[in-house]
Amino acid sequence: MNDGTLNTAEMVRRLIRTNGPISLSQFMGESNARYYASKDPLGTRGDFVTAPEISQMFGELIGLWLADMWMRAGRRDPVYYVEMGPGRGTLAKDALRSAKRYGLHLAPHFVEGSPALREIQRAAVPDVVHHDDFSTVPTDGPLLVVGNEFFDALPIRQLVRAAEGWRERMVALEGDTFVFAAGSQPMDAAVPDDWRQAVQGAIIETCPGASAIMAEVASRLKQQGGAALFIDYGHVDRRGGSTLQAVRSHQKVDPFLSPGEADLTAHVDFATLAQVAQANGARWLGTVTQGEWLKRLGIDMRAEALARQAPQYKVALEQAKHRLTADDQMGLLFKVMGLAAPGWGSGTGFSN
Repeated sequence: MNDGTLNTAEMVRRLIRTNGPISLSQFMGESNARYYASKDPLGTRGDFVTAPEISQMFGELIGLWLADMWMRAGRRDPVYYVEMGPGRGTLAKDALRSAKRYGLHLAPHFVEGSPALREIQRAAVPDVVHHDDFSTVPTDGPLLVVGNEFFDALPIRQLVRAAEGWRERMVALEGDTFVFAAGSQPMDAAVPDDWRQAVQGAIIETCPGASAIMAEVASRLKQQGGAALFIDYGHVDRRGGSTLQAVRSHQKVDPFLSPGEADLTAHVDFATLAQVAQANGARWLGTVTQGEWLKRLGIDMRAEALARQAPQYKVALEQAKHRLTADDQMGLLFKVMGLAAPGWGSGTGFSN
């Protein structure tokens, strides 16, 4: 175990020993803050690979969708590209290049807190403007917002049905080992009515941070115009159970094993995010599987066109397309949610 891992784990242990059990949300927040601040987690040498790193087709089709939405809205100017949690900047680079083919020249803005990733992003998109959060994004024109695997890394709360009622799921210590424990404060008021009488041991998850960010994005779309795409793994209807997981070196590991050295994530509740977006003035275009959305946008034709230009990459292109769209790969688990401002079109790929 390296010093960074030891420091993070020991910091959390001292916190628990001093103040008692902490919420899972705090544990996840502390762990991911240190994880993303210190390293580039992406790629074969990192801990996981995201869709933009698999193929340029992913970002290109997103750029096409953004350009289509912009043209349907009357080619308004200025217009800003805002990506949340943009990784290495690969998606933005491909999307911006694709959008330019249709006359859409976007000023890029990234919401990114990691110093390590910001440096990499500037190399990919030299004219990017960075923001610590969404509040400082420009207000004088429509926003075209993209978030790929952004919401899944935000800290979640878990509520567990204990014998005496609903309690928040906390992180405690047994010796030096992190373990789950039920909190002492009643949480029944925070539980949806249809879950109040769930069986003992039932777990539900919420992500207050995701709801707050979605509310801000939706209200800005209402005020300024624009559209948004959010791509992540998750579910379109509310479900029970724990979806917390940790990934290190492309393998799932115990979330308590190496805080600060593994990526802690949870499935995104797209149903709740759609409700929040609509409550704050945005139009929900729909939530569909990634495979379905990419096929509707023409990934088959794009793969064929690229193969004609570079026949030596035909097999690799087919493999990348399969990984992005197949049900047993990323196609079914990952979802795409579309939003638009009032008065903007519905866009391609959604049925609503």
